[in-house]
Amino acid sequence: MRTSTLLAISGYVSSTLATQGFNYGSLSTTGAANNQVDFQALFSTAKNLAGTSGSFSSARLYTTIQAGTVNDPISAIPAAIAESTTLLLGMWASSGQMTINNEIQALKTAINKYGTSFTNLVTGISVGSEDLYRITPTALMNDPKNVGAGPSTLVSYINQVRDAISTTSLSQVPIGHVDTWTGWVNGSNADVIKAVDWIGMNTFPYFQAFDGNGIENGAALFKEAYTATQGVSGGKSVWVTETGWPVSGQTSANAVANVQNAKTYWDQVGCPLFGNKNTWWYTLFDSTSSPSFGIVGPTLSTNPLFDLTCSASSSALMSQVSESRTATEAAQPSPSAGESVNIQSSTPGSSGDAGATATGAASSGGPSRSTGTHTTTGTISGSSRSPQDVTGIASVQPLMGGAFIAVVAAMFAAA
Repeated sequence: MRTSTLLAISGYVSSTLATQGFNYGSLSTTGAANNQVDFQALFSTAKNLAGTSGSFSSARLYTTIQAGTVNDPISAIPAAIAESTTLLLGMWASSGQMTINNEIQALKTAINKYGTSFTNLVTGISVGSEDLYRITPTALMNDPKNVGAGPSTLVSYINQVRDAISTTSLSQVPIGHVDTWTGWVNGSNADVIKAVDWIGMNTFPYFQAFDGNGIENGAALFKEAYTATQGVSGGKSVWVTETGWPVSGQTSANAVANVQNAKTYWDQVGCPLFGNKNTWWYTLFDSTSSPSFGIVGPTLSTNPLFDLTCSASSSALMSQVSESRTATEAAQPSPSAGESVNIQSSTPGSSGDAGATATGAASSGGPSRSTGTHTTTGTISGSSRSPQDVTGIASVQPLMGGAFIAVVAAMFAAA
């Protein structure tokens, strides 16, 4: 048996009150582009959720481009200004140089159009989302058309964004990259860590099919992912950019998707994070997704599916609770590049990874997830994304994701 303390508070709690919010895609559940009214409704709902005292006042975006346009600024920006919602801006980085050019142009246009009313709300800029994962063999097996970007490409994009904002009111805003925790611990991606100011970590124990991923191990698996990422961060801040537990959907190995387990994960993982670590929960609303991670259910409402109140005891839980798991259930220690170990997917599909359209406009994406393998060549794979655009993780590809892909991956692993 192995007993592990879930969290060492000394390395976890920030010195200032942290940002917390949700992830938001560029399209609605109908497939139409979210406009300012749509984004305002989402941001207002988040801030007025029962049991949260208005603390969910930040929005993570996957693109800075308004869906259906080439490089117009996303309508989430004026919505955020109207709702006093801070922004973790996103720039889609898996569709080539032209898309990055358009993302930068959209950002420059927004700066000129909205001025400090906009820039004062920007918490950070993420250049890319899970691009490192999508170049791994597992991701390419799941979706060969949804190719990511390599470390050298991302470093180039990051430097281009730095140059673009260097003489603007965003010049002091920290730039980062978001990826699966398995992508971060892959030593071949170390140059990206050197290039960023902060690291965005996505992790979803629900999808870790070979890690004893029942809800009783959810907090421990989260802690392992966070600790592994922190261990390779070079002292840079690790932001939790996606995590959550589904309220409904397929069972993934030992992980059952239901409201009770979603609340347990919120209490044991979310509550210790909120106010202590920059966190964007997955997610507020994804009515057409399966599995569904939306905490308010199929209808946008300020009344969530479960009690979101964080008590003093639940907020301290990760620093106090010990988790016992058998050696076979325990996740592997952090691997180094070239080491051959089995390591599992840690993140699900998201409401909004943006993929470029034929005209260069970015749209948000849904997920597909599978287990991953760290191969002898040093490739660590975790989750996958597909560029279909909805507010949640549903669309054609996502409906074939999650449990379906986990089964396929397991078949290959057994072969």
